[in-house]
Amino acid sequence: MTTAGAATTRSALVGQVGAGVIGGLVGGIIFGVIMATGSDMLIVMIGQLLSSDSTSQALGWVVHLAISIFAGGLFAVLVTKLARTWLVATLLGVVYGVIWWLVGAMWIMPTWLGMSQMIFDWNDNSQLSLWGHLAFGLVLGLVYGMLAPRLAARRS
Repeated sequence: MTTAGAATTRSALVGQVGAGVIGGLVGGIIFGVIMATGSDMLIVMIGQLLSSDSTSQALGWVVHLAISIFAGGLFAVLVTKLARTWLVATLLGVVYGVIWWLVGAMWIMPTWLGMSQMIFDWNDNSQLSLWGHLAFGLVLGLVYGMLAPRLAARRS
Protein backbone atom coordinates (compact mmCIF):
# COMPACT_ATOMS: atom_id res chain seq x y z
CA MET A 1 0.00 0.00 0.00
CA THR A 2 1.32 3.42 -0.86
CA THR A 3 1.83 6.08 1.75
CA ALA A 4 -1.10 8.05 0.32
CA GLY A 5 -3.26 4.90 0.40
CA ALA A 6 -2.34 4.21 4.02
CA ALA A 7 -3.12 7.80 4.97
CA THR A 8 -6.51 7.58 3.24
CA THR A 9 -7.30 4.31 5.03
CA ARG A 10 -6.23 5.78 8.37
CA SER A 11 -8.30 8.90 7.73
CA ALA A 12 -11.37 6.80 6.84
CA LEU A 13 -10.89 4.80 10.05
CA VAL A 14 -10.88 8.06 12.02
CA GLY A 15 -14.26 8.89 10.45
CA GLN A 16 -15.60 5.44 11.32
CA VAL A 17 -14.37 5.73 14.92
CA GLY A 18 -16.05 9.14 15.07
CA ALA A 19 -19.30 7.48 14.01
CA GLY A 20 -18.81 4.89 16.76
CA VAL A 21 -18.15 7.58 19.36
CA ILE A 22 -21.31 9.46 18.35
CA GLY A 23 -23.31 6.23 18.36
CA GLY A 24 -21.89 5.33 21.77
CA LEU A 25 -22.85 8.71 23.20
CA VAL A 26 -26.41 8.61 21.82
CA GLY A 27 -26.84 4.98 22.86
CA GLY A 28 -25.41 5.77 26.29
CA ILE A 29 -27.90 8.58 26.83
CA ILE A 30 -30.82 6.33 25.89
CA PHE A 31 -29.43 3.53 28.07
CA GLY A 32 -29.07 5.96 31.00
CA VAL A 33 -32.68 7.08 30.65
CA ILE A 34 -33.81 3.43 30.68
CA MET A 35 -31.79 2.85 33.86
CA ALA A 36 -33.25 5.96 35.48
CA THR A 37 -36.80 4.73 34.90
CA GLY A 38 -36.14 1.62 36.97
CA SER A 39 -33.78 2.56 39.75
CA ASP A 40 -31.64 5.55 40.66
CA MET A 41 -29.27 3.10 42.34
CA LEU A 42 -27.98 1.66 39.05
CA ILE A 43 -26.48 4.96 37.89
CA VAL A 44 -25.06 5.59 41.39
CA MET A 45 -23.39 2.15 41.28
CA ILE A 46 -21.71 3.06 38.00
CA GLY A 47 -20.24 6.14 39.69
CA GLN A 48 -18.93 3.88 42.44
CA LEU A 49 -16.65 2.24 39.87
CA LEU A 50 -14.61 5.45 40.12
CA SER A 51 -15.26 6.44 43.73
CA SER A 52 -16.44 3.61 45.97
CA ASP A 53 -18.18 5.84 48.53
CA SER A 54 -19.99 8.02 45.97
CA THR A 55 -23.75 8.44 46.06
CA SER A 56 -23.70 10.96 43.21
CA GLN A 57 -25.95 10.41 40.22
CA ALA A 58 -23.95 13.06 38.36
CA LEU A 59 -20.72 11.08 38.79
CA GLY A 60 -22.60 7.97 37.68
CA TRP A 61 -23.71 9.72 34.50
CA VAL A 62 -20.19 10.96 33.75
CA VAL A 63 -18.70 7.47 34.19
CA HIS A 64 -21.57 5.86 32.27
CA LEU A 65 -21.20 8.22 29.30
CA ALA A 66 -17.40 7.89 29.30
CA ILE A 67 -17.76 4.10 29.13
CA SER A 68 -20.40 4.47 26.40
CA ILE A 69 -18.13 6.69 24.30
CA PHE A 70 -15.20 4.29 24.75
CA ALA A 71 -17.43 1.31 23.88
CA GLY A 72 -18.68 3.11 20.76
CA GLY A 73 -15.16 3.83 19.54
CA LEU A 74 -14.09 0.25 20.23
CA PHE A 75 -17.16 -1.04 18.37
CA ALA A 76 -16.13 0.95 15.30
CA VAL A 77 -12.62 -0.49 15.36
CA LEU A 78 -13.95 -4.04 15.76
CA VAL A 79 -16.67 -3.97 13.09
CA THR A 80 -15.19 -1.70 10.42
CA LYS A 81 -14.65 -4.54 7.95
CA LEU A 82 -17.85 -6.43 8.84
CA ALA A 83 -20.49 -3.70 9.01
CA ARG A 84 -20.97 -2.96 5.31
CA THR A 85 -24.65 -2.02 5.65
CA TRP A 86 -26.66 -0.26 8.33
CA LEU A 87 -28.62 -3.45 8.96
CA VAL A 88 -25.49 -5.53 9.60
CA ALA A 89 -24.09 -2.75 11.78
CA THR A 90 -27.33 -2.66 13.78
CA LEU A 91 -27.37 -6.44 14.29
CA LEU A 92 -23.70 -6.38 15.32
CA GLY A 93 -24.54 -3.54 17.71
CA VAL A 94 -27.22 -5.62 19.43
CA VAL A 95 -24.78 -8.54 19.83
CA TYR A 96 -22.15 -6.09 21.12
CA GLY A 97 -24.64 -4.74 23.67
CA VAL A 98 -25.32 -8.25 24.98
CA ILE A 99 -21.57 -8.90 25.25
CA TRP A 100 -21.11 -5.67 27.24
CA TRP A 101 -23.98 -6.72 29.50
CA LEU A 102 -22.48 -10.15 30.16
CA VAL A 103 -18.90 -8.98 30.64
CA GLY A 104 -19.42 -5.50 32.08
CA ALA A 105 -22.66 -5.49 34.04
CA MET A 106 -22.86 -9.11 35.08
CA TRP A 107 -19.19 -9.80 35.80
CA ILE A 108 -16.76 -6.84 35.94
CA MET A 109 -18.99 -4.33 37.74
CA PRO A 110 -20.10 -6.58 40.62
CA THR A 111 -16.55 -7.91 40.97
CA TRP A 112 -15.08 -4.38 41.04
CA LEU A 113 -17.65 -3.26 43.61
CA GLY A 114 -17.06 -6.29 45.86
CA MET A 115 -20.52 -7.73 45.24
CA SER A 116 -19.51 -11.29 44.44
CA GLN A 117 -23.03 -12.57 45.18
CA MET A 118 -24.27 -10.45 42.25
CA ILE A 119 -21.95 -11.96 39.61
CA PHE A 120 -24.22 -13.40 36.91
CA ASP A 121 -27.23 -13.05 39.25
CA TRP A 122 -30.56 -12.67 37.43
CA ASN A 123 -32.78 -10.14 39.21
CA ASP A 124 -34.84 -7.03 38.45
CA ASN A 125 -31.72 -4.83 38.14
CA SER A 126 -29.90 -7.25 35.84
CA GLN A 127 -33.03 -7.54 33.70
CA LEU A 128 -33.29 -3.75 33.44
CA SER A 129 -29.57 -3.62 32.67
CA LEU A 130 -30.04 -6.15 29.85
CA TRP A 131 -32.78 -4.00 28.31
CA GLY A 132 -30.51 -0.97 28.59
CA HIS A 133 -27.58 -2.77 26.99
CA LEU A 134 -29.82 -4.04 24.17
CA ALA A 135 -31.04 -0.48 23.53
CA PHE A 136 -27.45 0.79 23.70
CA GLY A 137 -26.27 -1.77 21.15
CA LEU A 138 -29.24 -1.19 18.86
CA VAL A 139 -28.77 2.58 18.82
CA LEU A 140 -24.98 2.33 18.59
CA GLY A 141 -25.17 -0.03 15.61
CA LEU A 142 -27.85 2.00 13.86
CA VAL A 143 -26.08 5.35 14.31
CA TYR A 144 -22.75 3.81 13.32
CA GLY A 145 -24.27 2.12 10.28
CA MET A 146 -25.79 5.38 9.09
CA LEU A 147 -22.89 7.72 9.88
CA ALA A 148 -19.76 5.64 9.24
CA PRO A 149 -19.97 5.59 5.43
CA ARG A 150 -20.58 9.34 5.32
CA LEU A 151 -17.82 10.26 7.77
CA ALA A 152 -15.34 7.83 6.22
CA ALA A 153 -16.05 9.20 2.72
CA ARG A 154 -15.72 12.77 3.94
CA ARG A 155 -12.29 12.02 5.41
CA SER A 156 -10.90 10.14 2.39
